[in-house]
Amino acid sequence: MKGRLAPKLFLGIPTVFLLALFVVPLLSMVVLSVWRTENYHIIADVNLNNYHVLATGGAYVTFLIRSLVMATAVSLICTMIAWPVAYAIILYGGRYRLLLTLAFAVPFLTGEVLRVIALQGLLGPLGLVNGVLMALGSAPLRAIMYTNVASAIGLVYLYLPIVVTVIYLSLLNFDQRLIDAAKIFGASPVRAFFEVTWPLNLFGTLIGFALCFIPCLSATLAPRFLGGPNGTLYGMAMAQQFGESGTWALGAAMGVVLFAVSILLVVLVGLTIDLRRTGFTGFGRG
Repeated sequence: MKGRLAPKLFLGIPTVFLLALFVVPLLSMVVLSVWRTENYHIIADVNLNNYHVLATGGAYVTFLIRSLVMATAVSLICTMIAWPVAYAIILYGGRYRLLLTLAFAVPFLTGEVLRVIALQGLLGPLGLVNGVLMALGSAPLRAIMYTNVASAIGLVYLYLPIVVTVIYLSLLNFDQRLIDAAKIFGASPVRAFFEVTWPLNLFGTLIGFALCFIPCLSATLAPRFLGGPNGTLYGMAMAQQFGESGTWALGAAMGVVLFAVSILLVVLVGLTIDLRRTGFTGFGRG
């Protein structure tokens, strides 16, 4: 009896957790998205007008495209930076590997708002960077702050530690003896990396990319504090529907669109990449 009960408990508890805190709120958001709001009141009038507004409203389409470009660029930058950092920790970190990895979590000891404001003080017109430039007799930089470039820098700063940690954990489980075997058979270090290390850790890389892409897609704080008036992203516009505008049904529809885009990303990755050849071992034996 105990042998049958234990698996049900271990599977049942996370299932209830996901249903209560993920599936039910998502379903309520879907229902709200096909209703409408008037004068800060929710009216249960089922229609697809909110999605029609999002599809035909030029501003919303622009915000979505801008967010997709921003999320893709930031995720690629984070991945390109995280790989050499994580690889260097694995190769040269020695007994300090865990300490070096935990060092990337230090920024998370403070709130996201505080970190973004600190970055604003660093890149702002009177910030540290311009202060140093003016002290050296150079003209201050005015083309960074309150631009999409500043938003991208802020998002990289916020989510780079996550990507580094994920790739580090992937490399931590990688058998380095495979590299030695490749070198014995005549492969150069560069060839061994691109034909052994990279493919067998591609799944971890994809997870890191996705964990950066999805929050960047709905980012609000970094664009609000760093992007300026011309840097509005989809997440900012969605937040306004639940705040100043009070059009909660439209905001819910925007949230459903973001979720659909995120699911589409996962599906495309699953369709285009053979996970068995990337070192992923989550499949059962057929």
